[in-house]
Amino acid sequence: MSTEINQGFQDPDEELLRAALAAPEGDLRAFEQLVLQHRGRILADCRCLTRDDNNSEDLAQEVFVKAFFALRGFEKRSSFRSWLQRIKVNHCLNHLKRREGKSFMTIQPETADDLEQLHVAPEAARDLEVMDERTRIALILDSMPATLRVPLVMSDMDELSYDEIATALGIGLSAVKMRIKRGREFFRERYRRDDMPKNVEAGR
Repeated sequence: MSTEINQGFQDPDEELLRAALAAPEGDLRAFEQLVLQHRGRILADCRCLTRDDNNSEDLAQEVFVKAFFALRGFEKRSSFRSWLQRIKVNHCLNHLKRREGKSFMTIQPETADDLEQLHVAPEAARDLEVMDERTRIALILDSMPATLRVPLVMSDMDELSYDEIATALGIGLSAVKMRIKRGREFFRERYRRDDMPKNVEAGR
């Protein structure tokens, strides 16, 4: 009884994880099952974080390669899913830094004046009414500046704490909170505006 309590939460991937760790060299069946269970989410998150359709597949594959070689160092202080998400976040952030040729901090200024972006239409206007919900959400995320999109995805999709996000991005806790707040405002404003009937939006 006490042993069960000390174990804390039960990782839903525990059985496959145990099998992957115990597998002889060359036997990848258990790890491949873990990949299948998490691939869809990792791929979607790689795309949301980097906004890079051309490289999302490769990034997701690289995340799993990194996870495979780091697997024996997994200390089970969190779930396998959370551990995998951290690998993905760090890998995507490194990709962004290489692509931009500068650090994440300099992608966009930190000033409160950036809130005016809430009223800027996306580069390619599309008729969101005919799109499914997932595509609609993806389009709104694509229209966000990286300094808002990345911490928002880390918080609301990856479920990382403010402290974890601050560490990963190399910024202060207050900056993380402000960016997530602005990101949510940006998303709500775009979502509300895109949901508004065209005749109302045009001036009634």
